[in-house]
Amino acid sequence: MEQTAEGELPAGLVRRPDGIYFLADATAVTCLTAVSQIFLSSAYFAGLDYAVYSKMLYNVGPDLPERLRDQPLLRFADSIQPFHAARRALYKTVKIINGEAEYYFEPVFFEVPDLPPQPARLNFDEFVSDMWVKGIRFGIDAPAVRDVIATGRLARITVARRLNATPGKDASIVEVSQDIHRSNAPKEMGDGRLDLQTFQNRFPQVKPHVKLLRKVPSAPGVRGFELSGLVLEPPVPKDLELSSVAGEGTVIEHLRGGEFLLSAVEGFLSVDPGSRRLSIGPKIISREGVSARTTGNLQLTGEYEEFGDVQEQRSVEGGNITIHGNVFGNIVSRGGDIVLSKNLMGGTATNADGGIRVKGVASGAVLQTKRGEIMLTRAESCIISGSRVVIGEASNCEIMADEVVIKVAEGCAIAARKIEIVHAGPRKQTEMLLYALVPDTSKFDKKIADLQPRVASAAREADVRRAEMDAITGQTEVRNYLTLANRVRKREVVLTPEQLPLFEKMAEAVGPSLRRVAKISLAVKAAQVQQQQAQEEVNQVQRQKQALVRGSRCVVELLTGDVLLRTMTFTPGEPPPYDRAPKDVKAKVRTAVPGMKVLHSGPVGPIGWTPYEEE
Repeated sequence: MEQTAEGELPAGLVRRPDGIYFLADATAVTCLTAVSQIFLSSAYFAGLDYAVYSKMLYNVGPDLPERLRDQPLLRFADSIQPFHAARRALYKTVKIINGEAEYYFEPVFFEVPDLPPQPARLNFDEFVSDMWVKGIRFGIDAPAVRDVIATGRLARITVARRLNATPGKDASIVEVSQDIHRSNAPKEMGDGRLDLQTFQNRFPQVKPHVKLLRKVPSAPGVRGFELSGLVLEPPVPKDLELSSVAGEGTVIEHLRGGEFLLSAVEGFLSVDPGSRRLSIGPKIISREGVSARTTGNLQLTGEYEEFGDVQEQRSVEGGNITIHGNVFGNIVSRGGDIVLSKNLMGGTATNADGGIRVKGVASGAVLQTKRGEIMLTRAESCIISGSRVVIGEASNCEIMADEVVIKVAEGCAIAARKIEIVHAGPRKQTEMLLYALVPDTSKFDKKIADLQPRVASAAREADVRRAEMDAITGQTEVRNYLTLANRVRKREVVLTPEQLPLFEKMAEAVGPSLRRVAKISLAVKAAQVQQQQAQEEVNQVQRQKQALVRGSRCVVELLTGDVLLRTMTFTPGEPPPYDRAPKDVKAKVRTAVPGMKVLHSGPVGPIGWTPYEEE
């Protein structure tokens, strides 16, 4: 139904003597339809309040004044006036570029037949109606248009703009506990000074039942509008669940204030970079590397696993340390194993009670353990000491250990009780030096020397006693009696009754001599026992000495050049010969001292030395 300035208004609009109103409970579609009917019926709203008008049609702009809230009617214009063709002709076309409408304001004139053009003025309310008919139904910059019309100046301005949709807020997860926050402040030492190389708390621990994370629900965005009034919907915000970040040692609970992730056990926090799951356990897991920026030096109480690099001059102290990145700094373990998945370059790895394993290359590094095995794939220019050392390829290294097993060794200096090498030879100008660690047996020799006089003394005592006994038994009366008594005892001779008194008389005559022989015989046996006991002590010491010496050997299957094998003595019962400072290890195996015996020299092999070859 066509509307006029005085006709019935479309649904949603109300005319009162004091102006034109929107029904406050009218929908935006109803208001848009009503306004469109007015504009398309060649009318316009005089005295238009563009802010209230836009709020009701598109719900954009500032909130309505408090005086208008909760009112059944909202006044937005003074009246509805006809928009005559002569007036509409004053308004030019509008240029739309990239969601903006440009209009060129210039002086306008009425065209009257037979008369010169008559000056005219534009009207903002008419401008809104004309723009609607031309497809500009949203986003008019009312202050700018009113100003340029009021001043009457020439200007090309943007009269309307598209309103882009405002994206909503995705659901997020926020930290709610200070217990999971790291403290990178310098660590305070016992004397009150600050250790600028160490952070206070890089790897926090949490107690059970502590709130760690809270889910912040998503928030919808705000719709936008094209100049045509077409709605631009914002993208749907993303949702997420706490279960996506809940790892081992955590639990999800719905509590007052929302949904929370809580700790289920006591332990160290770790976050997996791939899944972003937060876990709590007894092991410290880091993925940022060890440097002055990320962690500082680390002094840890639990197991430690690092997925990043350990930079130069940084140290990690703990137990059971695993590093998946490259190590340029210092790794110190008080026990357990040190495992380096990549390379050890110029750093150190020391373990008080456990093994060291480097899966990559160790170069210019120091590796030492007091009790444990060191396993390396390749070592270059390293100082290595430990109970047992196993290397695939070693060049220009200094090594001391109880046992050394190497596939290929070039230009190394190696000292050990047991040496097993497949290929060995010099490297450029660096000699290939081997030292068989042999025990200093002087203590055993001294003990044997101390026991030998006892053996000799007991033997002399036995000889003297036997000589005395032989002198007595060599007498004619004694010898005749002993011979006859022996034959009587064996029943070779049977005495007659007449001979028996004579035999008894012989026994009585030699009785004192026989008693003396019996006494001397006991003394001989005592001397023999003393000799045996002393000799057994000597034999025991000799067995101990042989067992100790037997622990040394050196085997090289193939020589690729000159190899020099010498002995190097050590003192049994003292700390292991390899338990010394790195510079001392290097000096020990690179310096020959008097007393070393050359066991092999030259390029001809193989080498198969054992201490038995010296006997």
